[in-house]
Amino acid sequence: MNENRSTPRLDVIGLVTSDMAASLAFYRLLGLDVPPGAESAPHVEVTLPGGVRVLWDTEEVVRSFDPGRTRPAGGGDRVALAFRCADPDEVDTVYEALTAAGHRGHLKPWNAVWGQRYAVVLDPDGAAVSLYADGTGDA
Repeated sequence: MNENRSTPRLDVIGLVTSDMAASLAFYRLLGLDVPPGAESAPHVEVTLPGGVRVLWDTEEVVRSFDPGRTRPAGGGDRVALAFRCADPDEVDTVYEALTAAGHRGHLKPWNAVWGQRYAVVLDPDGAAVSLYADGTGDA
């Protein structure tokens, strides 16, 4: 790479949603500081402590500049989001809070062979969101 050019840095994680209010409620439960009243906006931004931004756009907003866009068909995630929990017990607690709030659990918390407590919940648009903590909680 040319010494005079800067290296691109990750600045934004963009999410396209079919239901802004449901998506924002889900990510608020995971601790993102979404501004009050944002549910009715077609575009929402939140800056994380490290400076990376999370953006939500409605499907309609995306179709306004990409008219041929359709929802991805089939399965599989195109972007993976993972939230680090403080400890293995918090993985269980957060998973239970999200599923109790009506969100679909995909993989219940388990002690993964790679040494983490791990779980997966689906956001309102069906994207898999991982919850994890180092250590399995086994003594």
